[in-house]
Amino acid sequence: MTATDETKPSGPVGESPKQSSFIDNFLKSPFSGIAPWIVLSVFSSPGRFEEAAAAALGLSLLVLWLSYRRGIGVHSLEVFGVLVFAIFAVLGLIAPHNVIGWLELWAGEVTNISLAAFAIFTLLIRRPFTLAYAKETTPQEYWESPLFLRINYAITSAWAAAFVFAAIVGAIGDAVLHDSGNFWTGWVLQLAAIFAAVAFTEFYPDYASAKAASAAGQPQPLPSIVRIFDWLPTFVLAVGIYGWVSGVLPDAVGIGMIVAGIVGAAVIRRFGADTA
Repeated sequence: MTATDETKPSGPVGESPKQSSFIDNFLKSPFSGIAPWIVLSVFSSPGRFEEAAAAALGLSLLVLWLSYRRGIGVHSLEVFGVLVFAIFAVLGLIAPHNVIGWLELWAGEVTNISLAAFAIFTLLIRRPFTLAYAKETTPQEYWESPLFLRINYAITSAWAAAFVFAAIVGAIGDAVLHDSGNFWTGWVLQLAAIFAAVAFTEFYPDYASAKAASAAGQPQPLPSIVRIFDWLPTFVLAVGIYGWVSGVLPDAVGIGMIVAGIVGAAVIRRFGADTA
């Protein structure tokens, strides 16, 4: 569910409306709370855990500061991140080398399990964490509606599933393949889970709202479910190009993924139109 159009003040002096809109949209989306966790997971490597934890903490504090400056509410996910990253930063300074080594190896799994636990906890207490973000862009009269709540239960569940999936594939890379930087388990599959959750977050409110309106006798164009996969062809194409150029993928696999990405994009354009 989206907010009605309103006249909003522009950003700080010297900032264009487009810049202001981009920053505000970022701060009002769950990704603003998830981005610092991605920073920790991506940049934590042998000898760099302290720097990764400090960077994640710094980004979390920056998000809180920008939200305060722009009159955007503080969200529980961001507060949770600040607390966890502060603990990690302290551990990076005082923990013995064997503890730091363990954290460096399992940083990806720790972040994904922490996020999954947080998301599941908010579902159990009947306060899906995406509610706070959705309220930023939805008129207050809808906040207690069953549809609004159902949408946020579904979106929070999708994010929880993405975090669990990312934790599992990351653990396979570390514990089974003994390769924390494995191209598939360490990067591709985990990024795919995040992109899928983002796509569902963007698609499902319109889809659920259109379904509810139709059920109430007010038919609306139903967004094509193909829209959930809009990101996939470009993702496959980018992975294929990077894997082929870097030599991570065999020529046949890399070229095959590039072709699949191009063909997939054409298919999405052909069948992605909304239906009545």
